[in-house]
Amino acid sequence: MTAPPSAPGAERTDGSPFQIGALVPLTRPGWVEAGRHLLAGLQLAVRDVNDAGGIAGRPLELVVRDTAADPQRAAAAVDELARLGVAALVGEYHSVVARAAAARADALGVPFLCSSAVLDALTEQPTEWVARLAPAQSHGWQIYADFLLSAGHTRIAVAADASVYWASGTRILRDHLAPRGGAVIELDTRALAPTAVCDELAGNRATALLLLVGHPEPAVSIVRSVRRDQRLAEIMIGAPAGQPEFAEWASLLGDDGAAIPFLRYLPERLSPLGARVDTALRERLAEAPSFVAFEGYDAVAVLADALCSHGADRARIAESWPRVAVEGTRGQIQFSRTPGISVWQWAWAPVQVVDRDPAEPDRFRILHTG
Repeated sequence: MTAPPSAPGAERTDGSPFQIGALVPLTRPGWVEAGRHLLAGLQLAVRDVNDAGGIAGRPLELVVRDTAADPQRAAAAVDELARLGVAALVGEYHSVVARAAAARADALGVPFLCSSAVLDALTEQPTEWVARLAPAQSHGWQIYADFLLSAGHTRIAVAADASVYWASGTRILRDHLAPRGGAVIELDTRALAPTAVCDELAGNRATALLLLVGHPEPAVSIVRSVRRDQRLAEIMIGAPAGQPEFAEWASLLGDDGAAIPFLRYLPERLSPLGARVDTALRERLAEAPSFVAFEGYDAVAVLADALCSHGADRARIAESWPRVAVEGTRGQIQFSRTPGISVWQWAWAPVQVVDRDPAEPDRFRILHTG
């Protein structure tokens, strides 16, 4: 693998910081709450590394850039961070944004550890420069489809917005459900108001509606309309992309936001490290941390290990992906080449289907694991 030479000063021994560029959605239309949790995990891990003496006596430093869910803005941030001499890139929640960042990182020869985006085709061609912690969409969403079947749902409607991510999710669901007797009915939210979505659900006799749409809108309006439609009293609403994970969901929807199953990437029981990080994240966030915060922490833990072993040389960091063996908050992290996945992949982080308990909406119930 060839790479541009490391940035001037990258291997200095004068105690200057090792810098990691962090890509995070912190403003709208990005999912700001997810970005806040991701950044909290990144920052906590950096603090822990520095409290333990840093990297060979040098501090670790995050250089944060807000992507605002904009692929072009993310690509420009990668360009800027590469010029600044960061050793590696980390983060990003939105799949279409992470895809733009990964393509640019690959072109520039900057290692990128994607913490949270799940789109299978994170890069168009296989690359040595990009690794990922989050499970690929095909893996997680097939587990979600198995949950639907186990719960007796075979006529499943998807209220879908337009994006590569939502289209990919719909295709994964259809391909997995069809051979097992399931049918997927697509409802285009660009053409249908929430009340019209309800009419379509009733007419198609769907037993489940999946929200493949943005948060808070139109997801919140669709949930409210379905919950208030007596024809749909028995329908299950689901959100595989994880919208109900965050506190904003519960504050906007109250009881209407409960009993909506979604995917979460946490183990049933946290390890001692995970429990310690959970406590620290609760203090930092002033609320329960989402799985996205743990993804941020684990991503920095992996890069800190690579920096300890290889310094700030970008090519050597990227070459180390297949040799990573790091104890993360959610298990032992190792990367491999996974069929159909173009980047180095942790196969896999633990996957759960959970929902908010109607009797206690701040409590999550584990419904299915994979």
